[in-house]
Amino acid sequence: MKRSFIIAAILSVLTVSAFAQNKRDALALYQTKNYKEAIEVCEEEIRSDPDHVDSYVVMCWSLVRNMEYARAEQVAYDGLKISRYDIRLIEVLGEAKYFLGKNSEALKQFQEYLSLAPDRTGARVGTAYYYMGEIYIRQTKFQHADIALSAAVRKDPLSDSWWTRLGYAREMAGNYYEALNAYDEALKLNPSKTDASRGKDRVAAHLR
Repeated sequence: MKRSFIIAAILSVLTVSAFAQNKRDALALYQTKNYKEAIEVCEEEIRSDPDHVDSYVVMCWSLVRNMEYARAEQVAYDGLKISRYDIRLIEVLGEAKYFLGKNSEALKQFQEYLSLAPDRTGARVGTAYYYMGEIYIRQTKFQHADIALSAAVRKDPLSDSWWTRLGYAREMAGNYYEALNAYDEALKLNPSKTDASRGKDRVAAHLR
């Protein structure tokens, strides 16, 4: 009896270890941009343990990067049934909705994420502000876009793309001096950034 118990315990440990290894592999695959393989590993994990929320998170990240936005949206909803306030799922659901063109729904997700991220220091805070800025640009709310994108570059001041989009939002709002500053920041980071260079030329023409 005792021997059977020991064998069962060993098998249980081995099963948990194997699952943990698969989890690390899924994340590693995602980090090395092997998104399809990461999705497959996460599918296996979910079949083995349907309540393991990390598998839903990594799968959603991979689906978004693999441009499978509708599926990412559904998997995020499935994960939120297990962990309603998982900020990672809330944020990635916003990304999926953004790429599906569901602007108002995406905006709601990003706002919820920011309200829940501890002291707004979450790993995706800058990204959430960036997507909010892009949504406001889509909606031609350029002052709102300025506020959101300004917050994004405060979180990540080394993104030339975000500085360029901030410049564009300010340009469209008619705030030309501020737009020029944003375009200049983008070009400091990436002198070959064509959009920033063209934007700077447009703004300079208004200021002559």
